[in-house]
Amino acid sequence: MIAKLWISAIMIIALIAGVALYYLQVYAYYVEVPADQAVVDMVSLTSGEAEPIAFDNFRGIDSDSSPLRYRACYDMPASLAMLTETYQIADDAEPRVAPGWFDCFDAKQIGADLQDGVAVGFLGQKDVKYGIDRIVAVYPDGRAYAWHQINACGEVVFDGNPAPEGCPTPPESTR
Repeated sequence: MIAKLWISAIMIIALIAGVALYYLQVYAYYVEVPADQAVVDMVSLTSGEAEPIAFDNFRGIDSDSSPLRYRACYDMPASLAMLTETYQIADDAEPRVAPGWFDCFDAKQIGADLQDGVAVGFLGQKDVKYGIDRIVAVYPDGRAYAWHQINACGEVVFDGNPAPEGCPTPPESTR
């Protein structure tokens, strides 16, 4: 009888811990990015600097717990042809999966469309935080999606190695 109580107690505690862990991973740390505070940038081919660009219908999420949790969906009035002539293309664009409740962002579909050439990936901002770039995928109809991904400098430094030549000096917290 006592063994059954102990097993039941352990099962209940495990269930509560599982639900809490799921909630913390999927919901707890995300906050919506207000559209009136959103900035959409793309890195210019000529200056190499991020420049603000017009957008509509912004919807975004972010988190202080990780720089990789940023996701955004919006519309861009600029033509894809103009964008490809003006801004840096990101050949290594690989979207990160968003929480299921953020339903405007489908990483699998965006990734497939980038590979098939249906959408074009651009460098939105270099080093949003050290080693993390903002990438923007744009479709011909003006739909755009943004996320953060680790860049080449971040891959090396986050593995505990010294920054390669050409990379900025990493912050103290990464050394």
